[in-house]
Amino acid sequence: MAKSRNKLSYISVPSQIITSLSSASLQSLLLSPKKPSKSPIRLFFSNPRSPKLWFFFLFLFSFLGMARIGFLPSPPCSITYPRRPPISTIDSVLPGPSIGRDGGEAEFWKQPDGMGYRPCLDFSEEYRRSSKVVAREKMKYLMVVVSGGLNQQRNQIIDAVIIARILGAALVVPILQVNVIWGDESEFSDIFDMEHFKKTLANDVHIVSSLPSTHLMSRPVEEKRTPLHVTPRWIRNRYLKRLKKEGVLLLRGLDSRLTKDLPSDLQKLRCKVAFHALRFSAPIIELGNKLAERMRSKGPYMALHLRMEMDVWVRTGCLPGLNPEYDKIISSERKLRPELLTARTNMTYHDRKLAGLCPLNALEVTRLLKALGAPRSTRIYWAGGNPLGGQEALLPLTKEFPYFYNKENLSLPGELELFSNKASLLAAIDYVVAANSDVFMPSHGGNMGRAMQGQRAYAGHRKHITPNKRQMLPYFLNSSLTESEFKRIIKELHRASLGQPEIRTVKAGRDVIAHPVPECMCNDSGRTGRLS
Repeated sequence: MAKSRNKLSYISVPSQIITSLSSASLQSLLLSPKKPSKSPIRLFFSNPRSPKLWFFFLFLFSFLGMARIGFLPSPPCSITYPRRPPISTIDSVLPGPSIGRDGGEAEFWKQPDGMGYRPCLDFSEEYRRSSKVVAREKMKYLMVVVSGGLNQQRNQIIDAVIIARILGAALVVPILQVNVIWGDESEFSDIFDMEHFKKTLANDVHIVSSLPSTHLMSRPVEEKRTPLHVTPRWIRNRYLKRLKKEGVLLLRGLDSRLTKDLPSDLQKLRCKVAFHALRFSAPIIELGNKLAERMRSKGPYMALHLRMEMDVWVRTGCLPGLNPEYDKIISSERKLRPELLTARTNMTYHDRKLAGLCPLNALEVTRLLKALGAPRSTRIYWAGGNPLGGQEALLPLTKEFPYFYNKENLSLPGELELFSNKASLLAAIDYVVAANSDVFMPSHGGNMGRAMQGQRAYAGHRKHITPNKRQMLPYFLNSSLTESEFKRIIKELHRASLGQPEIRTVKAGRDVIAHPVPECMCNDSGRTGRLS
C-alpha cells in the first residue's frame, strides 16, 4: 500500500473545551460590538491573554482543520462502503491493496455470461393438480434421520422431500444425527430457517415439526439401508402399501440413495428445496454476510475450499506430500481403519494421483491459481477444516498469496462464540461467504464443491473453477516445460469449465443440484420463470 506524501494534519478540540463554549459565550464572542480604534489583530498583540481572542482563534483553526478534512479526497488506500456503512472496525485494518477489475487482473475476475440461462421452475399441470392432495396429507408420515457433515445433511434433506412427494406423505422435519467425528449436536432449526422451509414447500409437501398425537403410538416401517440410486417406482413398490397400513415410515442412511435421473417435475422440486427452501438460520446468514462484506471491502475476492484434513487423506487413499513423517501417519491410520478408505483399494497412491482422485495440496493449488492468472494481490477466503500439518501445510499458498483469511482471523472477538464446537454451523458460515465470492474453487470434488457449483450457477453464473486434475497433473510433473508454456496449457485445459454452464443432460447420473441447466433454468426470453 503506497503512503500519501501529504500528511493530513488538523487541530482537534477536546470535548471539554467544546462543552465549555456555551451559546452565550459564542454569542458574546462573535456578536460583541467592534471598536474602530483597535482591530482584532492589534487587540491580540496588545492583550495576548484575552480569553475571548484565545477562544476565537481556537474556534477558527478548528473550523479550518475540519473543513480541510471534509473537502480533501480520500487517500488511495481508504476503504469505502457504497452499499452500507462500515460493519466494524476490522474493515479498516485488514491488510492488502485495493483490487480493481481493470488492467491485467481483469481476466481472472471476469464472470461467465451463462448463455442467458436463468432460474425457471415451471411445474406441469399434472404436478400442480396432485399438489392439492399431497399438501393436505395427514394420514401418512415420513420420518428421516440424516447424518454426516453439513452438505451431506443438505443432500439427504433434499432427497427426503422428494421421497415424501413420491409417496404422497407428510414430512416430519428431518432429525440430524449427532456427528460422530465432530460431536456436533445441532438440530435442524439451529442450521436452517425451519419456518421458511415449511412455507416455501407448502404447496409441494405437507411438513410438520413432529408427529401428531394420532400417530405417536404407530409402529413405523423402518428402513436402515436403502439401496443406491433407487427410482420413484422402486420407492412406491417398496413402501407405499406398508406406509398406508402403518401410517409412519422411518428412513436412515439416505446419502446418495435416490437416483439423480428423475422426472422433470421432481428435478425442479430438488432445485426448489436446495436453492429456495433450505435457507440458513438468521445468525448464520448475519455473520456470513458480515465476513463477506469484510472480504469485499477492497474489491473482489476468491473463496477456496481446501480439503487437506487428516481424515480426507485417509479416506481417499492419498498422501499430503508434506514430508515422510506425515505420510507415515496417514499410512498407519489407514491400516488401523481400512473401512474408511473410499477409493479403489487396488490402486497405488501414484495411480490415484494421476487419475485425479486425490485432493490438491497447497503447492498444487498455488501453481494452478498462478497459471490461471490470479494476481498476488488476490484476497482469498479459505473454507474448510484445519489441514494436516497446520500452517506449515499452507506455506506454499500463503507465500504466494499473502492476503489469506478464514473465519477465525476475520471475525471479531466473540462473534464465533455462538458457533463454537458446532462443525455444521461453522461450515454453513463458510458456505455463505463462499457463495458471495467472485471466484470459487474447491481443491477436491465433493458435496461442498458440487453444491457451490450449482448454487453459483443458479444465483447468476458466478465464476466457479473446477480443477481438471486428471488432465493437468501430468503437466505438473513435467519439469521440462517452461513457465509460459505451462500456463498456456493449464489455461487451455480449464477454458471450457470457466465459461458456459455445463448441461446436466450431456452426462447421465449428474446431480441437478450441481448442474441445474436445463431442468431448473431456461434461456427462452419469452418465458417467465416462476416459483410455484
